[in-house]
Amino acid sequence: MLLTARNIFKTYGNLEVLKGINLDISEGEVVSIVGPSGAGKTTLLHILGTLENADKRKDFFLSINGTPIENKTSKQLAQFRNQSLGFVFQFHGLLPEFTALENICFPALIKGVSKKKAKQLAFSLLERLNVETQAHQKPKTLSGGEQQRVAVARALINSPKLILADEPTGNLDSDNANTLHELFFEVRKQFGCCFVIVTHNQKLAKQADKIISLKDGQVI
Repeated sequence: MLLTARNIFKTYGNLEVLKGINLDISEGEVVSIVGPSGAGKTTLLHILGTLENADKRKDFFLSINGTPIENKTSKQLAQFRNQSLGFVFQFHGLLPEFTALENICFPALIKGVSKKKAKQLAFSLLERLNVETQAHQKPKTLSGGEQQRVAVARALINSPKLILADEPTGNLDSDNANTLHELFFEVRKQFGCCFVIVTHNQKLAKQADKIISLKDGQVI
């Protein structure tokens, strides 16, 4: 299994958001997480992506690509995220003062890749995602669909096995949303990576290999 999660609980004060989630996700799968607002979808995604900690419980376990993460320090988790995970968010998260190429380079530079090599990798990804002509444009000059392709390229630059996406089509019109759906499956085929996607888009959810439906913090 690429990802194994057992007994994920998350509580904020007196509010229990997640109530014992168990998941198994295989390499190369496209998995959608669906459910009503407040079901705990984004919280679960953040815990799977090590952006947020689950409640400390003896029976909690999370392993990603063979690496147990529950006892890692914050510094170790940051390094793990950089080297092993990719993220795509609804509003892209691109830094406005940098070009598309520069935005894609950042995770590789943080990893310790040379600037020259990072630029080569970034441009290669832009070519494979058919936005190489926008390499030196800043985000504000790109369409929403182009910005998301740049965000996908940034998520891919360190060759992660797992990419986590939070409402990636939520800010796109239907045409660009459909194009992004197709892109995820093309990327899966080209790069062999797994996608875990939180979405309200029923079309995208139904295209996934596996659907995880949440309600009131539990899998139903």
